[in-house]
Amino acid sequence: MPFVENGPAPRIVEGWFLWDQPLASVRPEWVDGYKHMNMGNYLVAYDLQTDRLWPHIGLGKPLRDRGLGTFAAEAWLDYQREMLEGMPIGGASRVISFDEKRLLCRHRMTHLTEGWTASEHEVLYLCVDLGLRKVSTWPPEIMAKFAEYATGETPKRLALKRK
Repeated sequence: MPFVENGPAPRIVEGWFLWDQPLASVRPEWVDGYKHMNMGNYLVAYDLQTDRLWPHIGLGKPLRDRGLGTFAAEAWLDYQREMLEGMPIGGASRVISFDEKRLLCRHRMTHLTEGWTASEHEVLYLCVDLGLRKVSTWPPEIMAKFAEYATGETPKRLALKRK
């Protein structure tokens, strides 16, 4: 999937990064025999949402240019309402918490024009040294950006560290 480096700027409302433009529309190939968006394609849409968020929190190309990247280590996804073929997908994201090697975000999928929530997705991302393919630490200026946006709310399912 392509990274979105110069997409539209979001608004930030109560810690949510919100875009007025659709993330995508539910594509015919994303619909299953029940005529709603197939389970796996929610993750495809959330990957697109992640790419849309990254430039606004210091990730994406500048991080890759330093030989670092983000890998998803754990994810949780719920389904609240059906998305049908052709529906415009709205996306919102927020930074929940972080530490020196991890970032926990929540993404929300909405019907762009009607505003209802279709799904939420929590993801634990790791900072990875792309040359070594090993977990690394975030650069200080990236951690400062995370601190600017982190809501500190309690995650619904995931945690920064296992108990």
